Amino acid sequence: MQHNVLILDFGSQYTQLIARRVRELNIFCEIFPYNNFPSDLSSYKAVILGGSPFSVRGEDAPHPDLSQIRGKLPMLAVCYGAQYLSHFSGGEVAASNTREYGRANLSYIKEDEVFFEGVSPNSQVWMSHSDSIKTLPTNGVKLASTHDVEFAAYKIEGETTYAIQYHPEVYHSTEGKQMLENFLVKIAQVPQNFTPNAFVEEIVAEMQEKIGNDKVVLGLSGGVDSTVAAVLLNKAIGKNLYCIFVNNGLLRKNEFQSVLDQYEGMGLNVKGVDASQRFYDALAGVTDPELKRKAIGNAFIEVFDDESHQIEDVTWLAQGTIYPDVIESVSVKGPSATIKSHHNVGGLPDYMKLKVVEPLRMLFKDEVRRVGATLGIDPELLGRHPFPGPGLSIRILGDITLEKVQILQDVDKVFIDGLKSWGLYDKVWQAGAILLPVNSVGVMGDERTYEKVVALRAVESTDGMTADWVHLPYDFLMKVSNDIINKVKGVNRVVYDISSKPPATIEWE
Repeated sequence: MQHNVLILDFGSQYTQLIARRVRELNIFCEIFPYNNFPSDLSSYKAVILGGSPFSVRGEDAPHPDLSQIRGKLPMLAVCYGAQYLSHFSGGEVAASNTREYGRANLSYIKEDEVFFEGVSPNSQVWMSHSDSIKTLPTNGVKLASTHDVEFAAYKIEGETTYAIQYHPEVYHSTEGKQMLENFLVKIAQVPQNFTPNAFVEEIVAEMQEKIGNDKVVLGLSGGVDSTVAAVLLNKAIGKNLYCIFVNNGLLRKNEFQSVLDQYEGMGLNVKGVDASQRFYDALAGVTDPELKRKAIGNAFIEVFDDESHQIEDVTWLAQGTIYPDVIESVSVKGPSATIKSHHNVGGLPDYMKLKVVEPLRMLFKDEVRRVGATLGIDPELLGRHPFPGPGLSIRILGDITLEKVQILQDVDKVFIDGLKSWGLYDKVWQAGAILLPVNSVGVMGDERTYEKVVALRAVESTDGMTADWVHLPYDFLMKVSNDIINKVKGVNRVVYDISSKPPATIEWE
């Protein structure tokens, strides 16, 4: 991609939101750890320094090498970045008397500043820091203040360098997107040419050049990501794409056959492989969530290795990896600091001599859907909720058995069918049921029961990086709870998960 914006990650939970806001401006951007970004910056038009949970005054403060950036590329420093530029360039950062966190309003904005064009007086911004800039860096010029923060924004004369102590990327900064647009478009003059059509044209050409006449094997899951990846690759290489849909025994009820039927007529070469028992054997007795993911990932690769050997001269393995998978698997502190592993991110074992191609690697989920619409994929398929790669295994807390899988499949079907029949499915970003490792006492008729508890989960989100629980109607929850208990043998209690991400994750494991 050309005309990139480079975002340096210092460990802030908001870094991904910066990228989302930039992408919404039809500008392509990439996130890199502050200590491991490309040495060749010739394709970048601007740089954004993100926030951080660290203090610039601490011994463990991240220290980026800005020698190839500052004064050479337009730069916007956000929160930690603003304090870093001040503290180590002739200014001073000190601890605030009170932690500056939450909503604030700009009480002063310097006149005739392009950065604040179209921004209202008293515009609301979101603060999140315990330090504050007391003195501006050398050649610093104050651009904005709030009631409590004198140097809420500044620029450095002689450079195209701007800095702000608030977070423009979050919802609570009501005109933050306008400020980002002012910086990127009006100041840095970054072209707004990152559109679904442009992406399709560029990625198809890139795949054709990269793959040539080689054969590619792709694992289809029935989900949005793998489907869009398949249609993109089919557009690029046609008959040289071989799609395999593996039944790992952990899919939704009847999904294996329904997904195969769905792909009919799409022009894809798809083979269905039922490897359920192989996955059950790999998961036998495994209870640790991370070990479950690894066991499923390894079994998945083994199945693909077997299947790829049946395709003569296959060279590539295609995956539907998307950008949140990549971001969550590479942190500023390295793999040890990741939230969870993603079995479709990273390398393959040495024995599997396939190269990896990931056409959607740089897209967020909503961008994948827009690309799919551009490709003419059925809106119903594009509207499917995300489903985890490890399937129902990470929605069954504890060990995996066929009986537990069947119980959860039945519960999940009642829940998802209910959302659809009540017109709620498209209002939810992701929904599913979780089988808990506890039994509860109940009464059915005149008999005492001691059966399973299930939790229902429904969230709203844009890309899965953050999520809020959905306020489903009480009447719906009552109906679906009754249906589950009456129709699914082995369940006598239903609860609803009202946790948001962060601090919780969307999945329970």
